[in-house]
Amino acid sequence: MCFPVSVGKSIRLYLADGTPGGLLTAEIMNWTGHVVAAPRSDLAGLLKRPEAARTGIYLLLGDDPGSTGGPFAYIGEGDDVGKRLYQHARAEGHGGKDFWDRAIVLTSKDANLTKAHARYLESRFISLATQARRSQLLNGTAPALLPLPEADVSDMEYFIAQAKIILPVLGVNILRSAAVGADAAEARGRASSPVFALHVKKDGIAARARQIDGEFTVLEGSGARAAWTGPEHAYKVLHHKLVLEGALVPEPGSTIMRFAHDQVFASPSAAAAAVAGRQANGRVEWKIEDSGVTFGNWQDQGIDQAVGERPP
Repeated sequence: MCFPVSVGKSIRLYLADGTPGGLLTAEIMNWTGHVVAAPRSDLAGLLKRPEAARTGIYLLLGDDPGSTGGPFAYIGEGDDVGKRLYQHARAEGHGGKDFWDRAIVLTSKDANLTKAHARYLESRFISLATQARRSQLLNGTAPALLPLPEADVSDMEYFIAQAKIILPVLGVNILRSAAVGADAAEARGRASSPVFALHVKKDGIAARARQIDGEFTVLEGSGARAAWTGPEHAYKVLHHKLVLEGALVPEPGSTIMRFAHDQVFASPSAAAAAVAGRQANGRVEWKIEDSGVTFGNWQDQGIDQAVGERPP
């Protein structure tokens, strides 16, 4: 008998105190890694757990009100992760860190992570977070990648691949890269999306975007207005932050801006507003380059058919 090959992942979440905002654990089927996440107010409970005494990696996360949506983040490692978290929980004046309000701990269920493994993971996590541009990293230094035996490198890269799947499920996107998302979608045999275009003909602005791994992403090199021209709106603040953070940079020899890298937005309307410098309905203004089909119509394709195919 033949069975269809599944490319899905089974992730088990356990709410330790029965509340969605409290301490939780997360595991992926057939992965030896183990994740514990807790708000800072539940740090005492996290420190009492056996995972906190293991060798592993930890992430400290805190809100960054001055960014376009990414948090402050600190990435560290330790032979006894709990001791490192205890040190970071001290007041700023006593060697601790005040910025964070959530801790994520990644360890191994079989306790096979060594200090060398943890240092390798720390270096790779910092590198991935820097490339993803989803957070403001507060690490003072980026440690060099520690050389490991070939087999250990393979194991650690698999550990990282699983971490990049499980962390976004917990709402932690600091390692999530648009390029990696596109590659993963294509590896699963599912195209991210067609390319959508938005033109502001009066100013000679052309922007391109795709929906990648469920996120609306304006592609590097897309044009945008240099300044907000519409009435006061929250998207005006977004446009200003994109300029301040270097996501939007001046186009040489032009009066417009361009995107310095792929930029993820919370919605197609936020992306359209950043490009046009005014309020915009992204579901209408973004259109497939070849056919002119709007983003909204593209999203709705197949819905009527699916409804018709529902069992009675």
